[in-house]
Amino acid sequence: MAKEKSSSKSSTVRVQPLGDRVLLQRAEVAEEIKGGIIIPDSAKEKPQEATVVALGTGKTDKDGKTAAFDVKVGDRVLIGKYAGTEVKVDDAEYILLREDEILAVIG
Repeated sequence: MAKEKSSSKSSTVRVQPLGDRVLLQRAEVAEEIKGGIIIPDSAKEKPQEATVVALGTGKTDKDGKTAAFDVKVGDRVLIGKYAGTEVKVDDAEYILLREDEILAVIG
């Protein structure tokens, strides 16, 4: 008798973006202590580096053809400080934004 795997999958995300949207996860920032003062999370600046977690179905042009994404899952990208919409799924925070809001791919 086969043993069933746990239903919680930590390596896969249960969010599938639609259209030309991309799901990102911000890079972790090391906590800095300046002069013995601990800076609270609310005062910290959001990192502009993120990793692509999932891609949507693609943007449809006026002829009905789906355009390919310029990024792929696993790419490290740069985004604006306030770009996209923050989404929380299973205690993990993600950003959902359109592909054209991505500023650059870090190579």
